[in-house]
Amino acid sequence: MTYCVGMRINRGLVFMSDTRTSAGVDNFSVSRKMFTWTVPGERKITIMTAGNLATTQAMISLLEERSKSAEDRDPSILREQTMFQVARLVGRTLKEVIVDSSEGEQLSQDQFSASVIVGGQIAGGKPTIFLVYPEGNFIEITEDTPYFQIGETKYGKPILVRTYDPDLSFDDALKLLLISFDSTIKANLGVGLPFDVEVYDNDSFSSDRTKRIEATDEIFQSISEDWGKALKEAFGQLPSYTI
Repeated sequence: MTYCVGMRINRGLVFMSDTRTSAGVDNFSVSRKMFTWTVPGERKITIMTAGNLATTQAMISLLEERSKSAEDRDPSILREQTMFQVARLVGRTLKEVIVDSSEGEQLSQDQFSASVIVGGQIAGGKPTIFLVYPEGNFIEITEDTPYFQIGETKYGKPILVRTYDPDLSFDDALKLLLISFDSTIKANLGVGLPFDVEVYDNDSFSSDRTKRIEATDEIFQSISEDWGKALKEAFGQLPSYTI
């Protein structure tokens, strides 16, 4: 299982993904699920993946290989003119991998399924985020839907729904996401540390604000512990309900 969130605030974009992969109840490993392409001053693209690991790794490998090919030989996320076109290319590539993986097999395409968050900015356009489905179609973030989640979404969603504000600072947006991820890892062993984090300032076309948050990170530990205490205190202050 996986948990990834891409969020847009007025100051820019925030991405966070876990790194846990599992092949059984007692077999866990770490694998990166956040990938970045940058052309300084011209474009910055981030992709996060959830679903069948072989599918997502093949998709990323194809995108990477085609981005290095001779100009116009292959479609490339480094040559598309808008983020919409990038999302469309990612969708086509994902669908291509799923179809190729299931062709000639006794398995259905659902067993190779994956979903993708792709976000960033290309010069001349606005920073934005898309959610790409296994079928290759996608939707774009809006004011009414200012963030996308993929993977194990249900445990971390309530805090996002109640607390998100477009005027959040980057620091508070990261704090909000860390609480969302902390709630998720406490409820599902398939999601776990370390977390990969990226903050993107509007019009910066840079990927220099990234970090991997390990289990030993003191700030994360403090947020986790203090959030648990705050919930217990808030629960105690609520009126009792008697019937």
